[in-house]
Amino acid sequence: MAADDLTPAALRILETLIGFDTTSRHSNLALIRWVEGYLDTYGVPHRRVPNADGTKTNLAALIGPAIDGGVVLSGHTDVVPVDGQAWSTDPFRLMARGGRLYGRGTCDMKGFLALALAAVPELASGGIRRPVHLAFSYDEEVGCLGAPSMIETLAAGSPKPALVIVGEPTSMMAVNGHKGISTFTVTVTGREAHSSQTQQGVSAIMEAVPLMASLSALAARLEREADPASPFTPKGATLTIGVIHGGTAGNILARECSFLFDLRCPPGLDPMAILAPFMAEAASLDAKLKARAPEAGVAVERRSHTPPLAPEPDGAAEALARRLAGDNGPARAVAFAAEAGQFQEAGFSTVICGPGSIEQAHQPDEYVDLSQMQRGAAFMRRLIEWAAAAG
Repeated sequence: MAADDLTPAALRILETLIGFDTTSRHSNLALIRWVEGYLDTYGVPHRRVPNADGTKTNLAALIGPAIDGGVVLSGHTDVVPVDGQAWSTDPFRLMARGGRLYGRGTCDMKGFLALALAAVPELASGGIRRPVHLAFSYDEEVGCLGAPSMIETLAAGSPKPALVIVGEPTSMMAVNGHKGISTFTVTVTGREAHSSQTQQGVSAIMEAVPLMASLSALAARLEREADPASPFTPKGATLTIGVIHGGTAGNILARECSFLFDLRCPPGLDPMAILAPFMAEAASLDAKLKARAPEAGVAVERRSHTPPLAPEPDGAAEALARRLAGDNGPARAVAFAAEAGQFQEAGFSTVICGPGSIEQAHQPDEYVDLSQMQRGAAFMRRLIEWAAAAG
């Protein structure tokens, strides 16, 4: 069977997946129910690993023999928001134009999910000797929050897979390293008062500004101190403030100001050690504000921590991905974070390889090239052959 025979099926599935608005603030249950029904058609056993309140869930499936070994195809079901973006197409309807497939999540990363699902009928036909696991997670886009519980289930269960391929967009080339990411929310609480009576209140915004300035200075220092031999682009750790909220009116001292920042570190750097001076500054300001107003203060909360993916010497997952992708190029690392580091931390040999480019991810008019889906179909064809082989 020709390599591109999987492409039409993958595109039909991708059209369905794009139709589900799985922005991280929403539930992914409707998409998961559709996938479960699809897997049931081919007799593939599956199980949910839900969040605490059952509004979202991971989905794990096992295709083939129930034995140790085999490979996990991992991807996330959630997508980033389209709010405020100038789309020329409906983001939740697949649009083909000029050799590109437009829609939110086409690149990041429902294209890979569609390719994996397109391979299910042949994988489930009874002819494979190595198991293939599907691991579809929730809330990757807000800190890889869903994957850990599913990874824990896979690591503790039986049968236990050996290798993991995470299908983030890498233009169908093997990537053996990614940065880790830690996200933090800083909340400064003040005391409201008329803005002409500064002696009576505490402006949370005014007090938050020096903290943000400190983070900006830290970001500049991290850029200066980046290892020139680093394989990443940008080379060193990066820090950005992404969201700020605060204040109610121009003539009221703000009662609250909060901001969200992320710190992305290459393997070998400890984010908490990097942030230690900032944490001390925040604690000192907290004490000073409480002395002025007992209800005032500063709170720093770590929202998420995703470990980096470190290159593995003679990595088995990388070797398999290169074989399936026909990739003989140099070693590669990416600056974005994914659940690959979480799988590796749990003891799995892990690599990233999927269709599309990160340059199209999170953008208005997000797209994946049709040629990338065709390369992905060839990858899945070789995966089916690998799973059917002895050894």
